[in-house]
This record gives sequence, C-alpha cells and structure tokens, in this order.
Amino acid sequence: MSLPADYAERVYAGVLGKSIGVYLGRPFEGWTYDRIQEKLGDIEYYVHDKLDVPLIVTDDDISGTFTFIRALDDFNADPSISAKNIGHSWLNYIIENKSILWWGGMGNSTEHTAFLRLKNGIDAPMSGSEELNGKVVAEQIGAQIFIDGWAMVSPGDPNQAARLAEEAARVSHDGEAVYGAVVLAVMEAMAFVESDMNKLIDKALTYIPDDSIIAQLIDDVRKWHAKEPDWRATRETLAGKYGYDKYGGNCHMVPNHALIIHSLLHGEDDFSETMKIINTCGWDTDCNSGNVGCLMGIKNGLAGIDSGINKGLDWRGPVADRIYLPTAEGSRGVSDCAREAVSITQIGQRVAGEDPSAPKNGAQFHFDFPGAVQGFLATEGEGEAVNVAGNSEAGERSLQISSDGSVHCGSPVFSPSKEVTEYFQKRGYGLMASPRIHSGQTVSARLMAGNDVSACLYIRSFGIDDESQIFYGDTVSLTEGDASELSFVVPMEANPVFEVGVKIEGTGSVYLDWLTWEGTPDVTLIPTDYTKGMMWKNAWINAVDSLMSWGEPFRMMHNEGVGLMIQGTRDWQDYKVTADVRPHLAKRVGIVARVQGLKRYYGLEVTRDNKVQLVEVLNEEKVLAEADFPWEFGQKLEMSLEVNGDQLIGSIDGETVLTATSDSFSDGAVGLVIEEGRSATRQVHVQPVT
Repeated sequence: MSLPADYAERVYAGVLGKSIGVYLGRPFEGWTYDRIQEKLGDIEYYVHDKLDVPLIVTDDDISGTFTFIRALDDFNADPSISAKNIGHSWLNYIIENKSILWWGGMGNSTEHTAFLRLKNGIDAPMSGSEELNGKVVAEQIGAQIFIDGWAMVSPGDPNQAARLAEEAARVSHDGEAVYGAVVLAVMEAMAFVESDMNKLIDKALTYIPDDSIIAQLIDDVRKWHAKEPDWRATRETLAGKYGYDKYGGNCHMVPNHALIIHSLLHGEDDFSETMKIINTCGWDTDCNSGNVGCLMGIKNGLAGIDSGINKGLDWRGPVADRIYLPTAEGSRGVSDCAREAVSITQIGQRVAGEDPSAPKNGAQFHFDFPGAVQGFLATEGEGEAVNVAGNSEAGERSLQISSDGSVHCGSPVFSPSKEVTEYFQKRGYGLMASPRIHSGQTVSARLMAGNDVSACLYIRSFGIDDESQIFYGDTVSLTEGDASELSFVVPMEANPVFEVGVKIEGTGSVYLDWLTWEGTPDVTLIPTDYTKGMMWKNAWINAVDSLMSWGEPFRMMHNEGVGLMIQGTRDWQDYKVTADVRPHLAKRVGIVARVQGLKRYYGLEVTRDNKVQLVEVLNEEKVLAEADFPWEFGQKLEMSLEVNGDQLIGSIDGETVLTATSDSFSDGAVGLVIEEGRSATRQVHVQPVT
C-alpha cells in the first residue's frame, strides 16, 4: 500500500494531538468526574495555571509513545518485528527508576513489573503475561497509552497496525489490555484513509474476539449513545457498569477504554468538544486524552485542531510544539512535535520500502508543517514567531519573526534552567537530556528580510553558578527582500548550550527559512571549576546507581550490572573521545563511543583480570579485540577511543593498545562505563578525528 500524499502532515497532526491531550489532562490525572466538576468545571481549555503546575511536562504517555516506536529504527524497519525485539529496546532506552515508566514496584506498576522481568532475562511476551503477572496487573492501561506510534507507521494498513500493536502491548500487558490497544491502533491507522468514526470502530472490532470485554463495552457504549445524546447521562451509565469499582488495580484498561469510545461518539467529530468530554469525564485523563487527541489529529488533520480558534481556543500556541523525552538517548530529551513527526514519518517510509525524506536537507529546525514553530518563542525583548507560507527557498513555509525594536527569538536545545530540572526530578519523571549543540560545531541559518533590519545568530549556555551567558555570531544588515545565510562557530566556553536562535535589531520582521548545526564538537564535557553550578552535570545522562563529587567531578558507583554516564547526540559520527579513568574496586571500567542507549555502543574497557578489551554492545556484548593489560586499583588511565568509519582504535596513556573494525553503529554519544564498583574521572574531551 502506498503512503498517503499528506502522510507527514497527518503524522504531525497526530503527534501534536497526542501532546495537546496529555498536557490538557495531566494536571488532574486520576480525578473523578465529581471532583473535576467541583474544582474546575468542564475542561474546555488548559487548566495548569489553576493548579499551579507547568503546561509542558515530562510524562510517561509522551516519552513512552515516542521512544518505544524507535525499536523499528533499531531493527531495520522490519514490519515483522517481535515483542522480544521491542523488549530489547525497552532495556536500551529505559533507565531503571529514572525514566519513562511509573516506578511503582513489582505487582503495583504493570510497566515496572514487566521491566523487572526483562531485566532478569525473561523475554517478551512472557514479560507481560498474565501467567507471570496475574490478570489484574496484566490488564492495566499502559498497553493503550504507548500505542499511537505503531499506528502512525501503518497508515491505511490495519493488519500491520494490529500486529505491531499486539507485539508492542505484550511486552508489558496481556488479555483485555492487548485488545484495547489493538482497537485503538487499528482505528488510528485507518483514520489516515477513513473519516467515518463508526466505520473505524467497525473495522477495529474485527481484530479482537467477539466475546471479549472490550468488544462488549464498545457495543454497550454505542447503544447508549444511540439512545441518549447527553454525554453526561451516558457517562453515568458507563460508570455504573464499567467503573473503577468493577475492575482492580490502579488504572485498569476497561473503564478508560470505555471513556475513549464514549467521547469519540459524543464529540461529534469536533476536536475541542471531544477533548472536553474525555477530560471532564475523569479517571486517567492524560492517557485517555492523549490517545483521543492523536486519533482526532490523524483523522481530521491540523484543520481539525485549529478549528478551536473559532471558539477562542488556541490549542497550539501555548504548547509551541515543545515536548520532553527523557531516555538513555539524551539528544531526544528536549524535542518538538515536528521533529518527532519527521522521525515517525521516516520510519513509516522505511517500513513501506520507501526512501526516508527529510525537510530542507535535514535541517533541525525547518518549519515545514503549517503552524509549526518548533519551540521558537520570544525569549527577550518584544516580538513573536509565527509560521507562514512563502519566503522559503527550500520549502513552502518559514518562521516569521517580528521585532518591535529588539528581540531574541529562540528554541530550547537543553533543559532551560536549574529550577525546571529540579522541579521534574522531584515530580518523579526527571528531565534527563543532553545538549543538542556543543562547542566547535557550526550553527547556520537562512534568513529573508521583510523589512530593513539587522540580525545575527546567538546561543545561550550555562556559565558559573548556572548563570545564563549569551554568545553572538556576526551581525548582518538586511534590506527588505534580501536573503542571507548566517553561520556561527560555537565557542569553547559555551557549554552546556541550552538555547539557539536569532536576534533582530529594528522594527520589522525576518523570515527564518531553516536553522541547523553540524560538525564534530571540540569540547571538554567537565569544566575545570566543576564545583560551580550543576547544569554541566545535568547535561549528562546518569545511568549509574550513585554519582558524587568527592575530590573529583565524577565519582561513579554502580552496585549491580553495567552503568553508564552519557553525553552527546546522534549527530556525532567520527571523533575521538578521551578521559582519565581511575578504577576503584571495579569489575571493569572504561569509555564508550557512538552510544545509542544502554545496550548499543562501542567501548574500550579494562577488566579486573588485567585485560583490555574493545567491545561492541548490541543488546548482547561481543569482544572485538582483547589483550593483556596489567593495572592497579586507583591507577590513572588516560583512555582514548577513536571511531572513524568502521575503524575503532583504543589507546591508553598515549599508546595504541587495540584496534578493530565494525559497522554496527555509525553515530552516537560518548560516555563512561562501569560494572560493579567505583570509578573516578576528572576530564572527558571530544574532538574531531585528525
């Protein structure tokens, strides 16, 4: 089946709808209908400010949805991918007790239970089975929460969507939870080619058993809707038969799936009305709202979301495309809806046997989707950013940045402040992210002048005591109608970078066609005065049990298995990473390169039995080269790992000790690795291959 002509834009609408739904429902997740009515009334717009919480949050609904689908990337876009493969991706991207999942404990959190099964060597689908975990645990809501991506890579293909959804769901769930996930995935996949809601439901029902509870509740909700147009009345009927009191656990699939079908029918094809109903009904509001928002986004496109403007509802403006995806692959930690939509679209293209496409030659900020601002807001001065048609050399759209005298307009590329980072850490879903831009890289952009103004590129980074510092590229004077390409090399002292953008001087506007960066960084990732501030440390993805700064910047302790400290992005390809490593009572320690998570990297390691090894970890570890290497605990080892094409060169104290070849990974971050013990490091440096 060929992909729809508007495939990418519809995926973007689905990603946007998912995000809007989660942000809308997150502040009052778990509330009952009665409590919502008493405290908030009908949920007709974002209510985060009434409850004094941020709008843009870290949340498992978003991070799991847009992370687990990457299993297809990691397994060659194979549509026959298995639950076992997807389980491997869980172990690659999830940092135990820190990222994506609700870490509620064995038998309490379904996903945590499944993760522990996977960690202990029980492959999916047994990891999520009712046989191991019991019926109540296996039938909670998570299978449905994370399902949208599998539908979006299967546009118009219900067979593929159903199969992928079932494989993904069975990593952690079983029984009715799987049936609910399959129903939603089929509906979303068919929404690319079918606009009638009842036909979507009819099609989905053909993929689950007729005698399942999910099939029965759908039949009941449809009958109630046909007899009673008042959604409040049918909500009462629904709660009476399928309420939380009828199903065990913390958040069962059945009640929440019933609410999803209920809202889709009563919403009468209106995005805003459907979102009001699903959120006002209560229970697992962010999960339900996210799924409904994605389906409605796919089905009715951006026009459906934007139709709220007619009611004074700007769903997109406050969000500005911003999303957080904290995982072991840190360069996706701070992202945006357009970026994730392109990623899913490219996976879908590969699954369909097509070459993946990238807007504007792969520029990180391309503004190619109508209305997309990709996180760009006026961060200083007076002005605004609006996506408009035209004034683009490489596409159809650009970002119009207006200035009322002087304005900085930028987008986050890392956590924007220590306060934001600390807030999410306390909340339970930490904002783990690696900066997307580092010193030595070149930032470039194309601008067209709408008026006579001056403009330059800038970046903001954290400095001493985490104070913001700003660095500017060269200023150019632009005459109305002129186009100019600007470039700017990020200076050595600008780390970690947390914002990139354009500064305009003068009254008028410029059109930002694209903004991108490239090149191997030349960067020291631990500052000389490491006691000043914390954001340099937060720039590392922390996947060790304990990290302290007692006499050295990094004192890492890991109690069981392998732990990593990671920084960098998937943009990094050929480079050399060097670090001083001081092992103390460790089974093995070393440095890693081309890191793509916890189970995908190259490493140079010394072992307790006086060996040095070049290893490749691709779910399982493989030793590529090995030699004898006597060393002592506490000894300083200056370790270097160069990756250049398929060539790997490991050095210690300036001498080459091992070489190997491998083409498993072409890009990725850098880091430190430790197995069961303690190690210390003062400096980590990344530089281009000479």
